[in-house]
Amino acid sequence: MAIKAHDTIDTLNIPGLSHQTLAGAKDGLKGFEIWRQTIEAGGETPLHKHDCEEVIVILEGEGACVVEGDTQTFRADQSVIVEPNVVHKICNTGSGPLRLMATLAMAPVRVETPDGEAMALPWD
Repeated sequence: MAIKAHDTIDTLNIPGLSHQTLAGAKDGLKGFEIWRQTIEAGGETPLHKHDCEEVIVILEGEGACVVEGDTQTFRADQSVIVEPNVVHKICNTGSGPLRLMATLAMAPVRVETPDGEAMALPWD
């Protein structure tokens, strides 16, 4: 068993998005990772896919998930479920930060571009 204080975990950034891996491969996990992210107003994740299921729990804010051209909106206290290998992105459509927790069924998570090329992320 291990207990980690979230304020001791590195926060890494790409434009408009901050990220923490709360638990994952570096902690010895093999079957999943848990991420905490904040997307600033107007920000979005890159268009991407991964070969695992993902559940995104929306803690605060509102946004949209674009899945292969189809846009569905969400808000706090909802979850977004993304199937494996589905090209998608998460967009903050609100005026404040979008805060979320994501569980991905792979450790380490391999994120790819829509064309299947490995996507380098600062938290890899």
